[in-house]
Amino acid sequence: MSKDQSPGGVKTARPLGLIMATALVVGNMIGSGVYMLPASLAPYGWNVIPAWGITIAGSLCIAAVFAGLCRARPQAGGPYVYVNAAFGKDTAFFIAWAYWISLFVGNGAIAVAAVSYLSAFIPALATNALWSTGVTIALVWTLTAVNISGTRNMGWVQIVTTVLKIMPLIAVVIIAVVAAPAGDLTLPDPNKPEIGLAAITTAGTLTLWAFLGLESATVPAGKVIDPERTIPRATLGGTALTGVIYLFACMAVILLLAPDVAAHSAAPFAEVMGRYWGSGAAQVVAAFAMISALGALNGWILLQGEMPAAMAAGGVFPRALGKVAANGVPVRAHLLSSALVTGVLALNASKTTVNLFTFIALLATTAALVMYLFVAAAALKLGGVKRWVAIAGAVYSVWALYGAGAEANMWGAVLILAGVPVWWIMRRSPVIPAQAGMTGE
Repeated sequence: MSKDQSPGGVKTARPLGLIMATALVVGNMIGSGVYMLPASLAPYGWNVIPAWGITIAGSLCIAAVFAGLCRARPQAGGPYVYVNAAFGKDTAFFIAWAYWISLFVGNGAIAVAAVSYLSAFIPALATNALWSTGVTIALVWTLTAVNISGTRNMGWVQIVTTVLKIMPLIAVVIIAVVAAPAGDLTLPDPNKPEIGLAAITTAGTLTLWAFLGLESATVPAGKVIDPERTIPRATLGGTALTGVIYLFACMAVILLLAPDVAAHSAAPFAEVMGRYWGSGAAQVVAAFAMISALGALNGWILLQGEMPAAMAAGGVFPRALGKVAANGVPVRAHLLSSALVTGVLALNASKTTVNLFTFIALLATTAALVMYLFVAAAALKLGGVKRWVAIAGAVYSVWALYGAGAEANMWGAVLILAGVPVWWIMRRSPVIPAQAGMTGE
């Protein structure tokens, strides 16, 4: 595939520059979950500090792996392209398959999170499942329409939502800086819990959730200006920037709230804002959290459309999904992915599947970690990355998989095995990879 071609092979303009690509990375990593992260980390006390350090270092190693591989292979598809080059189409199919499913299933969870924050302003959404599901599905298709309208439109939405979503995080850091001289901080008890490897590993797994998406700029590489330079800078710069924001914002909340208060708070950022800026701040945080979720959903919808298109271009998915419109967007792949998200949301509307989303994060995390591990292994085989960086990325991925626990790994295996029927059908079908000039009708 030419460097100037989309997944379907059509030469297109490249609308994503460094700022938009970086916004895609940062915006996909900073979603709605960050607003609850301090509550999840509070019980681990000072173990959080080394956990953040390990996670940031490991994530930067993985980001460096993606950056190095992209310099040599700037085609759309990112993980699929790298694993395919190193280990062949069969292995690449299963890695990309699991990653794609985690994308559209996870997008259902992000959409639900956005509507849950919207319920702070429209209470009926919290009590009426039909209304809530309808609005959630409408959000998915609205942002799908934005993506289909053109990658540049999607990019502008990503920039605006990324800027807005980091504002309350920065505000909390400012509050902590102001409160520090007055001694208005609550330091965790150094002995509760004791600092230990088990606690650090568990806390590290929680912090890892916040870094899923660091590979975002590599997937739509065919739409990025000068991808050999832009994507590595966006990937490394976006990962580092997000790590700094997370570290300071989450530690600020932990220092501003007593550990037992933070651990049991349904909205720790709102709690801090309310304490220092008044009760009305809670709704302000809810609004920003909703914007944060919408921004993440916008970016992840781009990926859920680009991934099957790249697989189709490689000949391991139906050829029709590789076709693109005149603006270079794989419309059919977007429609299929969003239709699947709609199905997931429709299932979630039933009370019998109310627990469906309790393991969505496990699916997304495990699929991403397996993908990171294979991409690091691909870097060891293909080169382009310092060996110690690739080894560090692989070791970190294994450590995080161990920390995720047996249940997450079991569901990850199920996710990968679910692709066997599709893989078997595609192996028996005379699929022709997408060729140049394949535009959609």
